[in-house]
Amino acid sequence: MSESFLHQPAVSTPDSTVVRTWVTRLVFGLAIATLFLMALGSATRVMNAGLSCPDWPLCYGEFVPRDQMNLQVFLEWFHRLIATSMGFATIGLASLAWWNRRVLPDWTPWAATFALFLVVIQGILGGLTVTELLRFDIVTAHLGTGLLFFSTLVAIGTSLISHQGTGNVGNLKWVGLIAIVLVYLQSILGGLVSSQWALHQCLGTSQLCGVMNSHIAGVVPATIATLTLIFLTWRTPALPPLLRRWATLAGLCLLLQITLGVATFRLHLQVEPLTVAHQAVGASLLGTLIIFTILAFRDIPVLKGQSQEALIDFSAS
Repeated sequence: MSESFLHQPAVSTPDSTVVRTWVTRLVFGLAIATLFLMALGSATRVMNAGLSCPDWPLCYGEFVPRDQMNLQVFLEWFHRLIATSMGFATIGLASLAWWNRRVLPDWTPWAATFALFLVVIQGILGGLTVTELLRFDIVTAHLGTGLLFFSTLVAIGTSLISHQGTGNVGNLKWVGLIAIVLVYLQSILGGLVSSQWALHQCLGTSQLCGVMNSHIAGVVPATIATLTLIFLTWRTPALPPLLRRWATLAGLCLLLQITLGVATFRLHLQVEPLTVAHQAVGASLLGTLIIFTILAFRDIPVLKGQSQEALIDFSAS
């Protein structure tokens, strides 16, 4: 990344610190809301509520379908409501980033604009999932774009927080990047399994077993990459404690995700909360790996006599 693209304000002022703090809070707030929205979307799918509102963007021609409201309609309607709110919030984030671009890193408004672009694409795909009657490729693309939007928000927020490094990360950042890619691809495979109901198809009629087996086999490389990252993190001396904590959290997410996956498979997707938790924990694992990797790329040693304020500007660039 070029120095001009990631150039920081020359002087840290109280105003720039306040703006940076609020933008960071907004970004992480949106990331948490996105995680909830993806879990809500998973609940909508496993409850067969994806077409409970037969039209789009309204539901039975109304903003609030009072006469037709039941649990399935509520799930689909509430999912759309939160998604719409997220869209407006992302517009606010992009506007805030551009308005305060002089006191934020130069890349911030462009990253916020990319997040807004993803929201627009996500909205289009959300509409197509209804009009195209839950076509599996559109549903999977909807999930993939949602995960990419979530990842973008986490990356922006992590890049804006201050971080004091030691310069000892070595190749950990590249191992983290590999783990991110593998976990993301595994999540897409999981989306294909759920959007085609591949587990039910395979167990019932021996169809789509290739899709399901690909997702099962995909556990291996993603798990190996994450475990390698954790092992190397604890073997690397003089590493910032923050990186060790995030690596440990990634290990806990991985353990929980595998446990939920096995339980979901053995129970044949009959326990909906397990299926929803499986996707939510997978997204959480992805977010944890992104935070670790961004911090690793920003891990720069403190020079003797260098102030913490100068470190913040230097490490973020």
